[in-house]
Amino acid sequence: MKEMEMILEVLLENVASIAIIVFEFIGAGIIIWSGIRSFIKFVTRSGDTKIYLARGLAMGLEFKMGSEILRTVIVREWKEIGIVAGIIALRAALTFLIHWEIKEEEKAEELEKNLQK
Repeated sequence: MKEMEMILEVLLENVASIAIIVFEFIGAGIIIWSGIRSFIKFVTRSGDTKIYLARGLAMGLEFKMGSEILRTVIVREWKEIGIVAGIIALRAALTFLIHWEIKEEEKAEELEKNLQK
């Protein structure tokens, strides 16, 4: 029975490690893609550049936060858990601030549209 537990633990660690890498890669890819697209929107003077970039950053951070949550599965020491918890807290705060900024920008755009009517 103990051998089966060890096999399952090793399997879980390997699956979690692969998923962490995949989530980190996806998050970074989303941030890079939205940054490039936002730069193009900025150069062409598109009005939704700020919102587009903020949404891309928020989505990328969500994936990166998912990888940090998965990382809690494979950490062994309290010091590592504290570091991971700090990273999760910072990323959650950034995501919250970005979502708040998106809402404020959408309100400003809506107000501007109503004033133009």
